Amino acid sequence: MTVHRVTLIPGDGIGPEIMAATRPVLDAVSVEIAWDEQLAGMTALEEVGTPLRDASIESIRDTGVALKGPLTTPVGTGFRSINVALRREFDLYANVRPAKTMVPGGRFEDVDLVLVRENTEGLYVGFQHVIPVGDDPKGAAQSVAVVTRQGCERVVRFAFDYAVKHNRRKVTICHKANILKAASGLFLEVARDVSRAYAGRVEVDDIIIDAAAMRLVLDRSQFDVIVTTYMFGDILSDEIAGLVGGLGLAPGANIGDRAAIFEAVHGSAPDIAGCGIANPLALMLAACLMLDHLDETPAADRIRSVLEATLHEGQARTPDLKGNATTMGFAEAVLRRLG
Repeated sequence: MTVHRVTLIPGDGIGPEIMAATRPVLDAVSVEIAWDEQLAGMTALEEVGTPLRDASIESIRDTGVALKGPLTTPVGTGFRSINVALRREFDLYANVRPAKTMVPGGRFEDVDLVLVRENTEGLYVGFQHVIPVGDDPKGAAQSVAVVTRQGCERVVRFAFDYAVKHNRRKVTICHKANILKAASGLFLEVARDVSRAYAGRVEVDDIIIDAAAMRLVLDRSQFDVIVTTYMFGDILSDEIAGLVGGLGLAPGANIGDRAAIFEAVHGSAPDIAGCGIANPLALMLAACLMLDHLDETPAADRIRSVLEATLHEGQARTPDLKGNATTMGFAEAVLRRLG
């Protein structure tokens, strides 16, 4: 049996709780994982004086795979996002965020979407500064979006390859090329060029970002896989998560050529840390994406099936899903079904 070496970062806030609920589920499907536990975020800052220590980076470089809990990023001041730093460090250019209806009785019963966003460029490159205006030293602010042909091409190709591999029917290119003619225009131009290589295998269309946001609510049937740039994907992925019940059900995969990091999309929720009520489902689903990446898809499918069955039963749902189960109570219900 193959032993997979994986870096494990419990994270901040509710991170250690949902990680403690997720690991036994992975153990229950008989996939051999050798964990290398590391620190990052506020936890690392408090314990070792830096939010991202060299040992954590070296561990991911060595294993090539990480399962990560949510990390706290200070708002407005303090250190920059460690999530962004990790994506840059390992050039994790493709962010995959699937969303599928799993909880019956919700507002939307038919959601099965995958959003692929570019993960290293756009406004998130961090080229920003304040500009003095008159006597005001902070009279204006400027943020510059950087979009490269190579960056566009590789993430769009990733999205089409994903569609082919997972038998998805269509890829929709989401943009704002009617207004942002340089940056978004380049993305649309490159995406259309790449799509020609998949003619006859994957259907393709494109849509302006604001129309996409509306149509995701009004008519999801026209979407299957969506590919877009960083900020648009950041916004749409949260909207899509809302269609299936919230960020507690939203996993994410950050994939590059040298490494892959899997995580719950939601934040560290310090207001409920230690209360034992956090929903571990997003991290469990992220662990399933990790198993897919490790060519352990039968184990991933087994977990996904049990998660869905547990939610349909309705006896073990956390408060965000209108239940009263604890974090570990949900995990125990899953483990009983896994046998």
